Amino acid sequence: MEFTEPYKQSGPCSFSPNARFIAVAVDYRLVIRDVLTLKVVQLYSCLDKITYIEWALDSEYILCGLYKRPMIQAWSLTQPDWTCKIDEGPAGITYARWSPDSRHILTTSEFQLRLTVWSLLNTACIHVQWPKHGSKGVSFTKDGKFAAVCTRRDCKDYVNLLSCHTWEIISVFAVDTLDLADIQWSPDDSAIVIWDSSLEYKILIYSPDGRCLSKYQAYESGLGVKSVAWSPCSQFLAVGSYDQMLRVLNHLTWKVFAEFTHLSTVRAPCSAAVFKEVDEPLQLDMSELTLSDDLVPQSGDDAPETRIEVRYDVMELPINLPCQKPPADKPNPKQGIGLVSWSSDSLYICTRNDSMPTVLWIWDVQHLELAAILIQKDPVRAAAWDPICTRLILCTGSSHLYMWTPSGAYCINVPLTDSSVTDLKWNFDGSCLLLKDKEFFCCAAVPMLQESSDYSSDD
Repeated sequence: MEFTEPYKQSGPCSFSPNARFIAVAVDYRLVIRDVLTLKVVQLYSCLDKITYIEWALDSEYILCGLYKRPMIQAWSLTQPDWTCKIDEGPAGITYARWSPDSRHILTTSEFQLRLTVWSLLNTACIHVQWPKHGSKGVSFTKDGKFAAVCTRRDCKDYVNLLSCHTWEIISVFAVDTLDLADIQWSPDDSAIVIWDSSLEYKILIYSPDGRCLSKYQAYESGLGVKSVAWSPCSQFLAVGSYDQMLRVLNHLTWKVFAEFTHLSTVRAPCSAAVFKEVDEPLQLDMSELTLSDDLVPQSGDDAPETRIEVRYDVMELPINLPCQKPPADKPNPKQGIGLVSWSSDSLYICTRNDSMPTVLWIWDVQHLELAAILIQKDPVRAAAWDPICTRLILCTGSSHLYMWTPSGAYCINVPLTDSSVTDLKWNFDGSCLLLKDKEFFCCAAVPMLQESSDYSSDD
């Protein structure tokens, strides 16, 4: 990997959908940089500190959320003099998102009073009353023709289907939830998944015309669903639960065909490779580099300088994984499957059980078995699959990146002073990574994955 020099940031950073630009928030300034050269392409000044940014799908516009005001500002890359400001007045704004056509902005007011569709083409705006959530509860079809908006009235949850062309409500249907948590269209736009809050385990599959195709409930007592993810091929639906299990449903019968358990002890006959991060100190002996007798170090100063590197050791089974027991008297316990992410080819899923924050699990869906376990020294902060090939990158807040492919796992040193990678994102074409620290960001050029991997831990 090749790394760029660090650049300042103070908030969100995001690649453009066309993979050509990076948008970076630096206090109240929005900096647009070229991905290849990282030179500044555009610089915009907002009215307050930027807390959220989102690109339009055509990469021509970008919005900035100034939620302290609260206000939205939008900018155009092709027309630098064009500006847009959205202010809901006393109603406030808690969240904003682009429509698929890149010419409308959807905002949600405080206390979920209404969702407003603002047009950039004219001054028209359309309201949907009583949206269920601020940042959740809205999902668009992949073809960009329809939007599903969750609302709640009279103590009942509903789904409103809107046309993204006219923004008229096409249909409304009630859903069988106690407290709807979120909604997602399948990638092929053939089905809608809805799940209930953590207090009620319930997965509901609806057709676009409002017919309930399936109801799934793994158990009745205890906290329920924590994470849900469609596979990119739309054939599988992964559901992570508080009972530390991942269940995968198929799209033909909507029945569970695989259950993956996250146990604290892994025993044979498990065929998974277990990689554990360990320290690998490098001794740099400076004793023979003195220039004259006057520069000879005094006693106590001649100890070799130690720089800590890391590597993966392959562990044998059985092995006990580091586990934390959440306190029983506190809400929102750190347990259950909090991270679920599919590989781009839908063959692998990576998961994190929040009661084992330093362990990342990788499951082989094709063979219905555990493929690998990565045991880190620090809790896993972020993990992201390569959008082009089967490669997973993760970070833990240390000065290293960690990579897994079906051929092995590797530790990669980030050669930046006092770096601690807390977040990472792939460019949409898989050519580079954006790595975030608390105050800086850099990019890493990622080589194409070879059929027979030649990586080593010091790449």
